Parts: sequence; structure tokens; C-alpha cells
Amino acid sequence: MSRKYSLAHLTVLQVPPPEMIYIASMAGYDYVSLRTIYMGLPGEPNYELAKNKTMLQQTKRALTETGLSLLDIELARVFDGMDSKAYEPAMAVAAELGGRHVLSSIWTENREYYLEKFAEICDLAKDYGLTVDLEFVPIAGIRDLKGTINVLRTVNRDNAGLLIDTHHFQRSGDNPEDLKELPRSWFNFAHLCDAPGEIPDNREEMTRILREARDYVGEGDIDIAGIVQAMPRNLNFSIELPNLEKVREIGYAEHARRCLVSAKAYMDHYLPL
Repeated sequence: MSRKYSLAHLTVLQVPPPEMIYIASMAGYDYVSLRTIYMGLPGEPNYELAKNKTMLQQTKRALTETGLSLLDIELARVFDGMDSKAYEPAMAVAAELGGRHVLSSIWTENREYYLEKFAEICDLAKDYGLTVDLEFVPIAGIRDLKGTINVLRTVNRDNAGLLIDTHHFQRSGDNPEDLKELPRSWFNFAHLCDAPGEIPDNREEMTRILREARDYVGEGDIDIAGIVQAMPRNLNFSIELPNLEKVREIGYAEHARRCLVSAKAYMDHYLPL
């Protein structure tokens, strides 16, 4: 058994999917994780493959030529005023490209609403053979493990999963031991990155680090080994490690390569299979 790694789009966000796939291949990744659902954030490129047929064909060609596979797409957010069906074209493309999972997160405090909408997303994804993996984010509506467990148990969809991001897990103050008590079927893949141990006391700094200043695995203070040990051994890992300073210094391709080298070195040392 060997671990398999995916390059998450946030790590190289300004790189379009076809080029990203070639970068991932040259660096030694097994998968890519594409942001094909446009969120309209400041400075965010639009990679809606369902609407950009030329880019879709280029992405297909890149996957074929490199032999890489699509692990997941993002981000099917739950937010006030959303239309769940708007995510269906991206799901259809993900299935067409051989993807397995859809990443989701919840950005509203309205419990009845987010339960309804998350269930709708799961039901749409099931028609395409996709899981929906719920990630808690420390600046979102659902921001910790307890809240995520509540959603998954209440919605009770067999294609709903739990996505653990090592940065978010540490920032939320959760205990890795609690992961051991959860259904193993909830775990499909996880996000790897590192960060300073001190948790920011304001939303702005928390947001800055998670979006543009994460550390290579093993170069921060997160107990990554403790978190990973509490999850199933056969997980795939997507390296989500945005760091604008590193990108300006060494470029996206070398940054992607260092992300993988550091993750493999850490995992092989602390968590050998």
C-alpha cells in the first residue's frame, strides 16, 4: 500500500486546470483537485469547465497525456440565497472527468436552511456517483468538528463524508482522539498543510493565513501526525497549501513540487506504512 497525493487548486490558484495538471504530473502527484465552481472571490479566476468547452477539452487532454486522475472538485458552498442546482453542471463535468468527490462547506448560521441545502447537494451528487465531503472552516458558519458531525448525522446521506483539513482542525481547537470514534465510511480524503501553532485572535489574520500563508508540512507547529493517525490508513491526501510569498519567490511549479516533497518526507518519517 502506498499513499497517493493530489494537488489542490488553492495551492496554485492562478494556474488554469490544464497547466495545473501538467505541473502536478511533473512534480509527481497522483491526482488533481480542481476548483471548477466559481465563487466570485476577489482575484479568483473563473475555471467553470461546464461553461468553457475549450478549457474542458484541454483539461481532458492533459489528464489523458499525464495519466493523472481527478480526485475532487470544489467548492459547493452552502450560503444564504443559494440554488443547489447551480452546482449540477460542475458535478456532471466532474463525473465526465472521472472525479470522485465534491468538497462542500457551510457559510450560514441558519441551521434549518443549511441542513436542507446540504441534503440537496448530496442528492444531486449521488446521481453522478460523487460523494459530498463537508469541510469545516474556522471563519465559516460550520467551524468545528462538533458542528460538522451534527450535520452529517442529521442529514444522514450515504454519500456524505467528512473532510479534515489539518489547518482548520488545529485552528478549531478540536481533539484528534474524537476522530477515532467516527464512522470510517465518512473519510474519503483529507487536506494536508502546516501553520504556526499560535492561533490568530482576529478573523482577518486567520483568513490571511488560510488563504495565502500556509506552511510546508513539517515546517509549522500543527500536530499533523496526531490528526492523520486518528483517521483511516488508506486515505488519499490533497495538499492545500497556498503561500503567496513562496510563489513569488520560486514560482508555482517549484512550490507545488516542494509541497509534495515535504509532505512525503514528513509522512514517511512520522507515519510509515
